[in-house]
Amino acid sequence: MHIKHITNDECAQETGLVVVIDVLRAFTTAAFALAAGAKEIVLVGGVDEAFALRAKWPEALIMGEVDGRQVSGFDFGNSPSALLGQDLHGRRLIHRSSAGTQGVVRSVNAAAIFTASFVCAQATVQAIQPDQVTFVNTDNRPGGYGDEDAACSDYLTALLRGEQPDPAIYLDRVRHSVNGRLFADPAVAHLPAADLDCATDLDRFAFAMRVNRQNGWYVLTAV
Repeated sequence: MHIKHITNDECAQETGLVVVIDVLRAFTTAAFALAAGAKEIVLVGGVDEAFALRAKWPEALIMGEVDGRQVSGFDFGNSPSALLGQDLHGRRLIHRSSAGTQGVVRSVNAAAIFTASFVCAQATVQAIQPDQVTFVNTDNRPGGYGDEDAACSDYLTALLRGEQPDPAIYLDRVRHSVNGRLFADPAVAHLPAADLDCATDLDRFAFAMRVNRQNGWYVLTAV
């Protein structure tokens, strides 16, 4: 099995199976939205594109962020804990984030795309079972950001290789990552600690998340 680990800056050249990872928070939030009943999530790169699609689909809801903060006019932020108790049955969502959705829309040459986080780790491994896979760790900003995504791709790699990794080691990396410490800090009000708890709820969901290209859009569904 051939496994690669790359960043958003490199994903456009990949032609095989790509798994785009964003633990804090895009693809944790997306999983919670699908679990709340959303029928699909259209992933976009820009705020203007999100609003344009809602003009096209007035019944759609928009979720996401810029620089970690909910955009004015969006129905939800990029917060999984905010979706607890929500009834999204049958709804179409539009999702824009600063890292995760960028990795998807930049993977223009991929033959197949999944998204992943710890909440659907085992289901992702069961869904892909590839001869080769490229993991895209979407947060790689300067300053040590992104180890939570690398922890997830390392954990998925170990599972794919038939190992029995101790999940506590990888989940601790999330909690002690630069981003994880921000979520744990009560002074950072726009990054709730409840989101960190959601993101480290290993295998909460028994579905994987596959992206299909439909009419030029990247559409995420549970499989």
